[in-house]
Amino acid sequence: MICFREKKGAASAGWPWALGHGAQAGVRVLWALLICLGLAGSAGNAWAGGKEVIKFATLAPEGSSWMKEMRRLADEVEKETGGEVRFKFYPGGVSGDELDVIRKMRIGQVHGAGFTGVGLGEILPEVRVLDLPFLFADDKEVQRVYERMNDYFVRRFEEKGYVLLGWVPVGWVHFFSSREVKTVDDLKSVKAWMWQGDPLVEAAYNALDIRPVPLSVSDVLLSLQTGIVDTVYASPQGALALQWFSKVKHMSSFPMGYATGGVLITKKKYDRLPDKFKDALARISSRHLQGLVQTIQDENNQSVQVIRDNGVALSPPPSPEAMKQFREAGAQARKSLTGKLFDQKLLDTVLSHLKASP
Repeated sequence: MICFREKKGAASAGWPWALGHGAQAGVRVLWALLICLGLAGSAGNAWAGGKEVIKFATLAPEGSSWMKEMRRLADEVEKETGGEVRFKFYPGGVSGDELDVIRKMRIGQVHGAGFTGVGLGEILPEVRVLDLPFLFADDKEVQRVYERMNDYFVRRFEEKGYVLLGWVPVGWVHFFSSREVKTVDDLKSVKAWMWQGDPLVEAAYNALDIRPVPLSVSDVLLSLQTGIVDTVYASPQGALALQWFSKVKHMSSFPMGYATGGVLITKKKYDRLPDKFKDALARISSRHLQGLVQTIQDENNQSVQVIRDNGVALSPPPSPEAMKQFREAGAQARKSLTGKLFDQKLLDTVLSHLKASP
């Protein structure tokens, strides 16, 4: 289960990354706009003095809320297993992005990892159905879909050789622009950035008849400074950490989407643990990761206020007709991605949960 609070207006939504607000930390943490966690590690299935060691690396810097919660999780696991199961962390992104980490997990150099939809989708492409632009309207819809789809994705990740320890969604993604964006025509009139190689946003922009400027995340700040782009999409905390907010004047009051994320451990490593230790790891991880979701969402709400205090205006809500156009583009994007990332049956299941009563 994912824990949410009621949104208090669009500005309360944010990426739940408790990774701090410093620009330097942000660059290390946010390797990509939609990447909050990347992993690294060193050699082999580790044993230290006969104790099982779970190697877990992340882009989150030491001292961030993410790392603080992971260390609390690790301490509790070590205590409950009598020191037989321990974590070894590699914070600060010392060995690459999510794709690098997946390669290391596949050969056993890393055992546990936190991913956004980008990394999760590299392992299980159909999970990107949760990242579709303009799919969710509010937190209640998100929570309902995640709860009802959880068992399915747990099973599918296990079939791929991974155990899903918990969801830590990236959260709501907004437009940040030098000009106000509240209609499709507004978006057509700006120089919109797209994360290079992102099929979901590319499909949405195609549906809107927008030709974005594809760039890596590392090129975005300079491109905002030089005018190559003037509109980006990010969470409030992401925009703050990467300093993108300092180059724009407006934040959209509506989100363009909700980005997923989760923590995985390889099934090979998990299966090495005695059953009682497996239960402890799963139970403790679920509780701490649920708490982390709320912590990060709270920090994103704080980020919104910091951004506004620094002169970025929250745009007025779009009209019902304008919002309808955005949602129609989302539906067209879903159609174009069906059969590529996910099948029609899975999409229909997700849509049925959206329409269902709470």
